[in-house]
Amino acid sequence: MAKFEVIGTASIPGKGSELRLLQRNDEFSIRIAGSPGELMNTRLHGSEDALAELACERIADRTGIRVLIGGLGMGFTLAAALRSLPDSAEVVVAELVPGVVDWNRGPLGAAAGYPLNDPRAVVSLGDVGELLRREPGGFDAIMLDVDNGPEGLTRKENDWLYSPQGLAAAQEALRPDGVLAIWSAGQDPAFTERLRRIGLLVEEVTVRAHRPGKGAKHRIWLAC
Repeated sequence: MAKFEVIGTASIPGKGSELRLLQRNDEFSIRIAGSPGELMNTRLHGSEDALAELACERIADRTGIRVLIGGLGMGFTLAAALRSLPDSAEVVVAELVPGVVDWNRGPLGAAAGYPLNDPRAVVSLGDVGELLRREPGGFDAIMLDVDNGPEGLTRKENDWLYSPQGLAAAQEALRPDGVLAIWSAGQDPAFTERLRRIGLLVEEVTVRAHRPGKGAKHRIWLAC
């Protein structure tokens, strides 16, 4: 079997480390330099698809839809949102690492069908937390796939996003009857309770990393 080869590197702002994009035939992987394992792989995106599908199905019949995705990754959540929403919708993607956007516009983009080429997709470079604070009442749905979830953090600055203060900012950024959807690599009962304590109604959904019904079990919280 062919080996993965590094085809790109990108600095992570504020962290002093870098992401690496690797390719093996038509398979891509994103990893943190010097860390074991991988953050993402183009073979395993079932739960990233589900994050968008579960959130968007709750708002798809509205007019003037505007949604936010926190974390571009490999583009699968963005692609699924675009498939799920009407032509009049706007999908804002907040991505901290400029290099990840470049990869999605380049060789990596083919895996998800180049969703950044869709005119409904708008890239916001920077921290998603700052965007949430800037836009109260701005979104019908907010989908967060940042780091590995509330307890799987690789970047300390992401702690705030999953704190009561960060969740309250996300709640404020929702329009009436909006949906907050959060992806995690695993279960976290304490986080479920944290969502409830700020007054959100919470549904937890278990999804598989690979479809149909294969791969690791991931968790999605749907809160409103």
